[in-house]
Amino acid sequence: MCWRLTDKGVELFVRVSPGSHRDTVEGVAEDAAGRRFLKVRLRAPPDAGRANGALEAFLADELGAPASSVRIEKGRTQRIKMVRISLSPAIATRIEALTGEPSGGRS
Repeated sequence: MCWRLTDKGVELFVRVSPGSHRDTVEGVAEDAAGRRFLKVRLRAPPDAGRANGALEAFLADELGAPASSVRIEKGRTQRIKMVRISLSPAIATRIEALTGEPSGGRS
């Protein structure tokens, strides 16, 4: 699964492709190591952390969540990032709709 519930909210694994012609979610994919992630394309360029900020804002908007609740916790300089969404477990329904996947369980 590309996301899981935790005691601190939700951990969502995302692969970002910056410099796209539009901001969009392309679905869920898997890398050669078997890690699943949500594929996101963003218009923001990859320089000076602009794509990271754009990713946080984009996910907050897609989930209808406050921007302050969405933060990249790991992988700020990597294509695959771990994003924490610090909200109640009720956000799980919106994440299931966004990813098309049920929760990967609680960690």
